[in-house]
Amino acid sequence: MIIHLEEVGSTNDWLREHAAQLSDGQWLRADRQTAGRGRRNRRWEGHAGNLAASCLVRLQPGEERASDLGFVMAVALHQCVERLVDSGRLAMKWPNDLLLDGAKLSGILLERSGNEVIIGVGVNLAEAPSVAGRQTASLDGLMAPAEFCEMLAAAFQTWRQQWCREGFAAVRAQWLQIAHPAGTHLRVESGGVVTEGAFAGLADDGALLLRVDDGRVLTFHAGDVWEG
Repeated sequence: MIIHLEEVGSTNDWLREHAAQLSDGQWLRADRQTAGRGRRNRRWEGHAGNLAASCLVRLQPGEERASDLGFVMAVALHQCVERLVDSGRLAMKWPNDLLLDGAKLSGILLERSGNEVIIGVGVNLAEAPSVAGRQTASLDGLMAPAEFCEMLAAAFQTWRQQWCREGFAAVRAQWLQIAHPAGTHLRVESGGVVTEGAFAGLADDGALLLRVDDGRVLTFHAGDVWEG
């Protein structure tokens, strides 16, 4: 059962604070977050009708590499959204953004404490927030948050089971199928340095591969990415 609250500070924080009383795989959905955040502690703007949810994962045998879970959630999220819009309008952007017509539709935030991983998911189901320097998109109310969260929870469970059975390779292959095409020009900001190059896929550990002008392929484990 998905826990539903009208308002929380952050769905990730609420799950962390109550984790001892919750089971593996527990989801929480809130109508409103007063302190939602994304990667690098950026504020995540929520609007009525958008999804703000988190899932608690207690790592099981075969699930030691927690960072894979961001990609597991990403492919599950894409699977759900492509039921609502043409899949040709969607693309994943490393490491965790789902784009609709090139604009950000959703984001995923992983936070780990020991054996527990909390995965936060925000999806602009009804309204696209205004974010300085970034284009955003929404699904214009095609599905209500409660129904979408149920669908996402089921899809994530299926992909998590596949990841546990088959390892990261199957998830990586699916993610690459739905990502921007190989060769897409990207700008990556990491450590205060911006590097430009062509998208060259994912490393076996999920790191971004970028081919630069001199032919070298650089590896990035963290950073912000822009197309074009």
